[in-house]
Amino acid sequence: MKILLATYWLIPHVGGVWKFMSQIKEHLEAMGHEVDLLGNSPDYKKFHIVNRGLELSKDKLLPLLDSKLDAAKSPLLHLGPHEIIRQYEIDRYCMELSAAYFGLDGYDVIHTQDVFAARAISRVKPKRVPLVAHLHGSVALEMMNHFGMNSELGVIENSPPWRYFNSIEHYGATSSNITITANQWQKNMLVHRHGVPEHQVAVFQYGLDATSFWNKTSLGTPIQRPPGKKVIIFPARLVFVKGINILISALAFLKQIRQDWVCWIVGDGDKQEELQQQVLDASLQQDVLFLGRRDDIPALLLQSDIFVHSCLQDNQPFSVMEAQLAGLPALVSSAGGLPEMVEHGKTGLISPVGDPVTLFHQIHHLLEHDEYRKRLGENAKSWAVQHWSMELMINRLLQVYSAVVSHSV
Repeated sequence: MKILLATYWLIPHVGGVWKFMSQIKEHLEAMGHEVDLLGNSPDYKKFHIVNRGLELSKDKLLPLLDSKLDAAKSPLLHLGPHEIIRQYEIDRYCMELSAAYFGLDGYDVIHTQDVFAARAISRVKPKRVPLVAHLHGSVALEMMNHFGMNSELGVIENSPPWRYFNSIEHYGATSSNITITANQWQKNMLVHRHGVPEHQVAVFQYGLDATSFWNKTSLGTPIQRPPGKKVIIFPARLVFVKGINILISALAFLKQIRQDWVCWIVGDGDKQEELQQQVLDASLQQDVLFLGRRDDIPALLLQSDIFVHSCLQDNQPFSVMEAQLAGLPALVSSAGGLPEMVEHGKTGLISPVGDPVTLFHQIHHLLEHDEYRKRLGENAKSWAVQHWSMELMINRLLQVYSAVVSHSV
């Protein structure tokens, strides 16, 4: 089959969507399929099929779109805080025009990775080409949280921007032949909050390339754990939604009663300076180390004792999967699909979203009780080997492709 994987988001990128697309491409091509990757460029200036060198600059499209969507014809896109609608709509139209320009006739299946791409591609693809929509999180929920935390934007409940993101969640999820989520949490959101028919949504978890993971661990890392210290690790983009500030607050409590630990925060992002200042304010600069963006995370995990993911919102992050495969107990928040990844008291511990006090007690308990910590890690590894099978995910995906192709003939 010839397959197009498409996303509205940036490619290449450090995030999970790009990793997911890359893994699918690698495994499907090893099986003899042909796979292209379409998405926004890292500088947001063009859409491109990155593996074929095809691109279309948005500068060539914007004059046309500006004339079609001016204030007289589309007034809602030009009013105050509603500019955010214009931003997303213009970019979605750019994706539609780019996809049509590149040509979609030659594909057997188009597999999108978000609601914006699903909506865009569904409007310009040939009718005979089936569309599979994979949703890796809730755009509507993330935007609601963003508006709530940034009241200066002036976006209130049931305002046009609020309704826009809820509607794009509905229309994106219903634009495909079938929509896939990684967990029951997101399916419930789509069905009960966004009015997506239940039969439209299939649920199956991601897969993790265990061979690639273990190959990377064999390369090692120049970073060594300090003598006499246990290592707490949090690999993530340094952005608000990851809740790294919650961990730092928990560690400030922890420092008052014990000093036999160090925390490695691995990643970069727009909150780095703010988080580093929080560390300084809590006098944790000798205890919390920012390692930056790295390619040796699997090796770092093997040197660690406790994995933390205190995020405010997430779906099924690869970082949790990798930590479990490395045999670490995972301390996660109750956000999104995380409770479906971690069994409390067996493979890790779950704390309420935004609760540094509970997280502090959990970290302290695992540092205090070595046998319990190691048992959770062993259980997590057994879970990961059983549940995060890449082969199982690829086989399920191919079954979906075959089903939609047969119904489109």
